Amino acid sequence: MKYTTAPAEKSTVKITITFNAAEWSEAIEKAYRETRHKYAVNGFRKGKAPKHVLELYYGKGLFYEDALNILYAENYPQILEKEQSSIFPVGDPALSVEDLSDEKVVLVAAVPVKPDVQIAAYTGIKINEYEYTVTDADVDADIDAMRERIAERVEVTDRPAQMKDTVNIDFVGKCDGEEFEGGSAEKFDLTLGSHRFIPGFEEQVVGMKVGETKDLNVTFPDDYQAENLKGKPAVFTVTLHKIMGLVLPALDEEFAKKMGSESIEAYRAKVRERLEKNAQSRSRNETENSILTEIAKGATAEIPDVMIERQEDASMQRLEYNLMYQGIKMEDYLAYIGTTRAEYKKNFEEEARRTVLHQLIIEKIIELEKITASEEEIAQKVAEQAKSVGKEPEAYRKEIDPRQLSYIESDIKVTKLFDLLKAKNEMVAYKEEPAKKPAAKKTAKTAAPKADGEKPAPKKTAAKAKKGDE
Repeated sequence: MKYTTAPAEKSTVKITITFNAAEWSEAIEKAYRETRHKYAVNGFRKGKAPKHVLELYYGKGLFYEDALNILYAENYPQILEKEQSSIFPVGDPALSVEDLSDEKVVLVAAVPVKPDVQIAAYTGIKINEYEYTVTDADVDADIDAMRERIAERVEVTDRPAQMKDTVNIDFVGKCDGEEFEGGSAEKFDLTLGSHRFIPGFEEQVVGMKVGETKDLNVTFPDDYQAENLKGKPAVFTVTLHKIMGLVLPALDEEFAKKMGSESIEAYRAKVRERLEKNAQSRSRNETENSILTEIAKGATAEIPDVMIERQEDASMQRLEYNLMYQGIKMEDYLAYIGTTRAEYKKNFEEEARRTVLHQLIIEKIIELEKITASEEEIAQKVAEQAKSVGKEPEAYRKEIDPRQLSYIESDIKVTKLFDLLKAKNEMVAYKEEPAKKPAAKKTAKTAAPKADGEKPAPKKTAAKAKKGDE
């Protein structure tokens, strides 16, 4: 067996493998021995017919495909091992047969490889540095949110419905005077302010009294999932049967102890500490993303499709997990928004391409700057992790997977990289108060007028992706 390698287009390496007549004949013989049990010929027991008889009966090329697979499986891994210093595969090769005769066989493997990224500059750039702070109002809002989560629901009869109430309603929706599929329900529980229904619906239920019937005028969003309803006005006739209001627990010592603290002051301090850690993490992640985004403006790479597809698959998997946690099957979600898995995956293409490019930039600069993680630094990280789980460092290190050690090493290198990039670029303070996020949209359990088909999967930041958790 002889082979040659040559760079090809779009970050692939072309490996041309030539087998002589003897090697080709041996592969055919091996294919015959391994597959003859599949074939039957009159006059012979199944699997006992000689090779030349099978070839006469089924055709000369009967064993060619299996023989080619044998040659590939036995030789391709050996070639990669020999060329490991120069070829870094990122996916399976595309195989083709360049020549096939009794004298020789020539196989061609187009191997997608890790691309080389060209970076115009990674120092001397003006880059936003994000800083998020925690205010007393943030602490109060977090505590109030917790009180709401553990609040009791009690029936209300002496006032109209208000935001955060859960109301039990009947509704019938009409568009152009005609009822439409999925626009009606009876005895439906709806929490006002949950954004389960299209904009304007829940807001108009506010102020209704028990027993009241009211027509609500709304307009379906332009990007609504049902084509026949996009952008159209509709009228929902709503009857309110019951109001369940929230009764929040008092902000006292009993509440604090329920939350694991001795006093309200201690609980507030614990909440602030958690929020500040989150703010620091957000500041770091967004700053690192900002650095990579600026460097990427002057970076190019011929990224193989397989790398993009792998990142898209990872995003789809995260989406599937998020839906599963909400009790929703991926197939049901895709059917509800009227698309297929393949079509939906395209939504992640741009994000996937950006994430892969950022990862390549990180690896390239680490290589250029010769950034390493010493054994002492790795040992220190292992000791920190061991302490967090109450174990001795030596015993803990013996238990952890080698891949985790590799992750620790990578994490140390990446941390050093961003320290270096912050030092070698003009970091401009970009302060902003954390915006209060609107309530997450939920998928209603019925065919009611739901919110638009927003992706429930949270975006993965590039700074997170750099840690190797893609």
